[in-house]
Amino acid sequence: MPDSEIDYSDIAELGQDFWENAKVTPPRAKPVVSLRLPDDVIAFFQGEDPKGYTKRMAAVLKAYADAHK
Repeated sequence: MPDSEIDYSDIAELGQDFWENAKVTPPRAKPVVSLRLPDDVIAFFQGEDPKGYTKRMAAVLKAYADAHK
């Protein structure tokens, strides 16, 4: 849908107060890590759907780290 077709009528205007106190926070970038893994480990996480396998790996590592805090 092009911007010209979007109905903004139900969105309240932001007043000068908002803009005077607004704080711009840039998104945090995740660090890039290079990791050598055995082929069978990569194949396991790729499974039926290779798309997103690094996210699945990250989720497992995060769960492990959270459990061991």
